[in-house]
Amino acid sequence: MIHFNFLLRELVQSRNQAGIFTLCVALSIATMVGLNSFKHDVNQTITGDARALHGGDIILHSHYEFSPGLVEAVARQESSIAAQTRSWEFYSVVRNPVTEATRFSNILVVEPGYPLYGEVTLQSGKELSAQLQPGTTVVAPELLEILGLTVGASLQVGDELLRITDVVVRESSRPIDVFNFGPRVFVAAADLEQLDLVKPGSRVEYEWLLKVADPAQMSAVETALSAGAVSGQERVATYQNARSGLKRFFDNLLFFLSLISIFTLLLAGVGMQSSLAALLREKEKSLAITRALGATQKFLLSHYLLLVLLYGSVGSVLGILAGVAIKHSFPALFAGLIPAENIGGLGVREVVNGMLLGLAVVCFFTFLPLYRLRDVKPNVIFRSESAESRRGAVFYFFVVIGLALLGALVVVQLQDIRIGVYFMAGMIGLIVLVALLARLLLLIVAKLPIKGLKGRQAVRSLLRPGNSTRSVVVTLASAISVLLAIFLLEYNLHRNYVESYPEEAPNLFLVDIQPSQRVDFVELVGDDVQLYPIIRARLRAINGEPVKRGERRSRFSDSLSREFNLTYRDALLEDEVVEKGEALYKLDGKGNPYLQVSILDTVAEMGSMRLGDMLDFNIQGVPIKAEVTSIRTRTKSMLFPFFYFVFPEQYLKEAPQTLFAAMHVEESEITSFEGEVVSRFPNVSIINMARTAEELGEVMGKLSGIVNFFAFFSIFAGALIIISSVLATRLARTREAVYYKILGGGSKFVIAVFFYENLLLGFLSACLGVALAQAGGWALCHYLFDIGYEPNWPVSLALVGVTLMMVVGVGMFSSISIIRQKPGIFLREQSVE
Repeated sequence: MIHFNFLLRELVQSRNQAGIFTLCVALSIATMVGLNSFKHDVNQTITGDARALHGGDIILHSHYEFSPGLVEAVARQESSIAAQTRSWEFYSVVRNPVTEATRFSNILVVEPGYPLYGEVTLQSGKELSAQLQPGTTVVAPELLEILGLTVGASLQVGDELLRITDVVVRESSRPIDVFNFGPRVFVAAADLEQLDLVKPGSRVEYEWLLKVADPAQMSAVETALSAGAVSGQERVATYQNARSGLKRFFDNLLFFLSLISIFTLLLAGVGMQSSLAALLREKEKSLAITRALGATQKFLLSHYLLLVLLYGSVGSVLGILAGVAIKHSFPALFAGLIPAENIGGLGVREVVNGMLLGLAVVCFFTFLPLYRLRDVKPNVIFRSESAESRRGAVFYFFVVIGLALLGALVVVQLQDIRIGVYFMAGMIGLIVLVALLARLLLLIVAKLPIKGLKGRQAVRSLLRPGNSTRSVVVTLASAISVLLAIFLLEYNLHRNYVESYPEEAPNLFLVDIQPSQRVDFVELVGDDVQLYPIIRARLRAINGEPVKRGERRSRFSDSLSREFNLTYRDALLEDEVVEKGEALYKLDGKGNPYLQVSILDTVAEMGSMRLGDMLDFNIQGVPIKAEVTSIRTRTKSMLFPFFYFVFPEQYLKEAPQTLFAAMHVEESEITSFEGEVVSRFPNVSIINMARTAEELGEVMGKLSGIVNFFAFFSIFAGALIIISSVLATRLARTREAVYYKILGGGSKFVIAVFFYENLLLGFLSACLGVALAQAGGWALCHYLFDIGYEPNWPVSLALVGVTLMMVVGVGMFSSISIIRQKPGIFLREQSVE
């Protein structure tokens, strides 16, 4: 039977801790609800229409001209194909023929009918096929602005002058342009040969889109075409399983934000458990009296369970409202990455999921405090300290079930079982590690020989029974470590790839230089520019073990199954040293290097390759096998050219190849230099690395802001636990304050003790968090990204200062009424009790 007066009294008397508990519930689901809704928006408006995203039912893709076998296979399936169109995509430099201004652009040459699904929306409102005729071009609006052109003007693309007839507003295959390293330029397929840009060895993405007459036959058509394709060179896929760089970008971004949101959920859960435990600890005497007056364990458990569910429901509603507010901030937060029109409001599904999530989180994190109600006995009235809770088989059974359900929630949120399990293990490991270190630090602090009375009393207050010191340290240190580690990782990536661009580093990369153009090119740019041969190939096997294609690519690493750029030379570069092996190559009995390969240490780690391993390559249809005879490492920035695989010159010199040059040109001379190169060698693409680094830095800055936005919510959980700790020990703190005043300490002494207590609490949390962040940041940079590490101590010290201000501010503000307590009033109240 429910005793409503008891519930009402508990609601009124516990309103402060109940408020903290409710806010923790709201915090635990707010970012998750907003993020899940955003995922829905991405799937619905950006990557959801797979046919429009890929442009066809079946997509044929290759880096080379399609093989005769695949062309014949398509011809044999002509009766099953309702429509088809081909495209050629590559990068090249276009220019304004009047001003000679140039821009590195993305050229897409298309046949009529492109795309088969979706659309290319133009400024005029007309169809692409109507506006894109031989001798014309349709361009992105930013190209007009950069080159100072207008619709109707001419644009130099390769050897052709094309008239601009329209401007692209939106492409269904590129709903957003995350990494805009070159504005789009559409060209009709009839002009491809006249452009004279596609040469042997040029990097071109060949794509053939097919529309199947009968969708039920799509799988059979795919199988038939796959049989005619060259394995490892040509890819045949349906719109359902085709790769998408855009989708992979959003998958990785949302995956990372999900990790942070789950981390915030776990920290808020710790806050829930801490605040509820503090509430029950504070009311232990009154609960014991209730038991003495005849209340049963079932009575207490059922009523407090109702209270928890009530708090949880209110918190869930607040969390959903907060999720709505967070969602409304996304257009500004994701500005430059996602158009505002692609971001909607919360749907019914997100609201329902939010309520269910709130219920699940409340049930899991309140189990332990509610379980301890069974230990509340009438004899607690006569004890000065709480007894330790007994943990039997039932307790551990429900803990295991709870962890399993929480793990399932994480797996569903991340949509990856293996990563979900690793994340749970990592988060539990982090929290356990922080808890152990926090306990060790508190033991050390307890034994410190502190001379000042205020300092000694502050330490004793910090370690008083019932204080949530360890929970506060664990929560704040964990949040600070994750937040700072993310910042340090972004800072070091930015420092290595963007900010610290070495003065001597090349700022222009020139690609697709034909061997026949070598002499004239060197005459133009000078003899001191080194030309690197590039030969495209795939790694087929390592020691006879095939490199599997089609497997899911690791989220954060390179793939051995992709196409590589090989090169040949007989000497090391200036920034290379042999890490393993006697020299770059071994020599045979006649003093000549036999067929062998030198590999870079990064690719050696990817494939667990060692000296003496045999590697099988497919070099544009020609198989070769080479022994690993040396492993190289690099001594300079990643901005300098490098190659994973290097062969002796005599074995690859006659292979189909292009040349690559890296050179440094003064910023003021880049424009004129680009114009001169393009006018003489229109097929040569010039990549301005300095400009690319700036654009990459802008994208990284945006992503860093998004990550920090989500990560700062975890700091709020620490602030809630601090307030909860103050409220939980309010009676003990008030008693101490009164005794200090009675003994002549005065309000200033009380303020000093509380100030030092909070200062020490913040200092321990911040230092522990910074130490873990520095260790984690160094490990990520050293082992995962293989870049130099800069600890950035000024930012770390600033974060320590901010943490101290936050902890001291929150702690002192929560203690104002305690500090103002009059001794006489308090003693009278205690006497009455």
